[in-house]
Amino acid sequence: MVIPLRQQAADDQGSGEHTPLRYTAAWTSGAARAVDGRQALRALLTHAPHTGRAPIPKPTALDAELIVSELITNAVRHAPGPCGLILQLSDNELAITVWDTSTEEPVFKSPDGHRIGGHGLHLVRAVSNKVVVTPRASGKQITARLLLTNNENTSTIHRTVLTTPFSKRTRQQG
Repeated sequence: MVIPLRQQAADDQGSGEHTPLRYTAAWTSGAARAVDGRQALRALLTHAPHTGRAPIPKPTALDAELIVSELITNAVRHAPGPCGLILQLSDNELAITVWDTSTEEPVFKSPDGHRIGGHGLHLVRAVSNKVVVTPRASGKQITARLLLTNNENTSTIHRTVLTTPFSKRTRQQG
């Protein structure tokens, strides 16, 4: 059973700007929909200012919706069985995690403007500050992180490059 975010956010979350807000949902095989993930994300971001946080900038919220859509869609298309979503909002970061039951490493296909599909992970990597793929006991999880605060010392976002093989337990991309 999925608890509606409005109720979960009000009942289960601490208050104050230093308490991370967290939302989780799990779907049975074939029940996940990207629209449900986007609605949960919007509800979390709408609730955030009620906890003393600054509103999330619209461009960041749109990037987060893109990430949720792409990751859930990939889980539905490429992984058998259940999948889930974890959203965690701290003072300076939004972490979006989607887990599934596939042990297959995500494939970053070469960009091809003539191909239909296969561009989602490139989009996720382009709008995220960091993407981490972590194997689980029965599948994997992909976490995309978005920074919410600007570092005054840099004018551009620095992204890490994928260097560690998936078989090494954690894979980071940027």
